[in-house]
Amino acid sequence: MVDMLIGGTWTPALSGVAEEVTSPFDGAAVGTVPVAGPKDVEAALAAAETGAAVWRATPAHERMRILFRAAVLADRRAAETARLISAETGKTITEATGEAGRSGDIIRLAAFEGAHLYGDTLPLDANRGTGHDKIGFTVRQPCGVVVAITPFNYPALLVLHKLAPALAAGNAVVLKPARTTPLTALALAACFVEAGLPEGVLSVLTGPGGELGEALVSDPRVRKVSFTGSTRTGEHITRVAGVKKLSLELGASCPVVILPDADVEAAAAAVALGGYINAGQVCISVQRVITHPAISGDFLDALVPKVEAIRTGDPASADTGIGTLITRQEAERVSASIADAVSGGARLLTGGERDGAVITPAVVADVAPGSPFSQDELFGPAVAVSTAEDWQSAIAQANGTAYGLGAGIFTSDVSGAVRAIREIDAGTVHINWTPLWRADLMPYGGLKGSGIGKEGPRAAVEEMTEAKTVILHGRPW
Repeated sequence: MVDMLIGGTWTPALSGVAEEVTSPFDGAAVGTVPVAGPKDVEAALAAAETGAAVWRATPAHERMRILFRAAVLADRRAAETARLISAETGKTITEATGEAGRSGDIIRLAAFEGAHLYGDTLPLDANRGTGHDKIGFTVRQPCGVVVAITPFNYPALLVLHKLAPALAAGNAVVLKPARTTPLTALALAACFVEAGLPEGVLSVLTGPGGELGEALVSDPRVRKVSFTGSTRTGEHITRVAGVKKLSLELGASCPVVILPDADVEAAAAAVALGGYINAGQVCISVQRVITHPAISGDFLDALVPKVEAIRTGDPASADTGIGTLITRQEAERVSASIADAVSGGARLLTGGERDGAVITPAVVADVAPGSPFSQDELFGPAVAVSTAEDWQSAIAQANGTAYGLGAGIFTSDVSGAVRAIREIDAGTVHINWTPLWRADLMPYGGLKGSGIGKEGPRAAVEEMTEAKTVILHGRPW
């Protein structure tokens, strides 16, 4: 049994109820965690109110020192964290090791940014009627109590991209990790507690997302909500949160455009990576490939054997290229989506076979751009390939969903690259690569239904703080 964290104290749920966390690969028990309820939410928020006042008054250099110690602990425990990630998610141990290995760096990046909350001087004498008798400037201060709600697919990275900047900026945090992957979040929280984080500053509540999330985001003591998950849930948060700051990283259906002048072999190799890492359970995974008819056949001929070479199987094996989806039910949903696309006229060129929570990586050609297989977020190991006769129709397809998180374009023409940068509506546009690439320090977030706000340590620290304008009057009139 692993206790949850309330205000820096490890504790069971007040109800005494607990539940098992199981492997999606073989159903084996990975651990047991408490099932929090309303009384636990109240305890966490009450502790956060106290902790926020203490942490806000802590000098930035001291906050940075504590976070640096947490980063060292995260580095030391990376192998153990990787095993937890793989066991909870069904992610391959190779991918889990890469994820865990980035944890310390994210904490250090956030710690540095949180210690450098610069303001601006204001040219007040540019205002008519104002002379040199006044000085104006801005200062940034922490929001106070931050609620962070994280998904299952990257249970270390996406926790730390919220938790570390919020703490670095001087906030108290109540973290609600995904119900299927709480153990990784608790292990990372232990690094901060053992590094010397004051009491009250950090809580981690485990249990049902709907009940706990509703209580957390709607509470008026919370000044900031950072959420990663579905667009539907994000929209609900906007309705119930009240007047507070929101960062919402939501759904996607990321396109890749391949122009006739592209290096087809390079594009196929990139898509074979970008469409299937973490079994396609990545917001910036390649879901749609839009090719010109002149090179579509060559692209598919290059892509299919690369996808067929990806091995599925035991996530704990270093030879496995794709592990499981997060649950058998999710695998059934993805399998049904592939079958529906085929029944609608698309061609399944390879993959799509399901065994429990494992789906072999699929390539689906001749997909109608307006079909659910293109329009809806799949979150699974399949790529839809469509064609577009010209530039305008390719861009229309790329922009033709409710989402706008990431996009890629393959071209050898600089003018085509510039045009893509200007015309594709996505938070990140990659030239000669797929959307599935992210440096932890860069701003990250989407347009349209893909959300509001940005992550990445510098951007997130700004999101986790509020600006205050100060005017110093030299004369009393």
